[in-house]
Amino acid sequence: MPDWETRPAAPADVEVIAELRALTLRPDLERLGRYDEHRVRQRLRDGFVAEHTLVIEVAGIFAGCVALRPTDDGHWLEHFYLDPSWQGQGIGSDLLSQTLARCDREHIVVRVNVLRGSPARRLYSRHEFTVVTETPVDIFMLRTPRRSG
Repeated sequence: MPDWETRPAAPADVEVIAELRALTLRPDLERLGRYDEHRVRQRLRDGFVAEHTLVIEVAGIFAGCVALRPTDDGHWLEHFYLDPSWQGQGIGSDLLSQTLARCDREHIVVRVNVLRGSPARRLYSRHEFTVVTETPVDIFMLRTPRRSG
């Protein structure tokens, strides 16, 4: 696995993240008949909160991002995108493991929404997310914190 690190996102990161979102979601959205090149970017812009987002870098180069948005009863894992050139090398799984370990220590429930048919669902299932509900487009999953000891 390549060396990678995270840094806090800045408001200026929004456009590069919006482009990565469009790139990574395009195959699934097209398969579902839902791809709109403007809307896919605008939805990211509308929901982007730098304070909840980490940027993933490999050798100082932007490689992806992840957001963990707090709610009253847990956190939503959002905007988890990794450039296709870095997918399948363990970065996403490693980052998700670290993120979930922190949530476990803090006893935080984590929710995620994945597009139906997306390969990302396997990643979340491997990390103990379970399906809560499904729509024709989305699958909503939840992970309760592991108990320590």
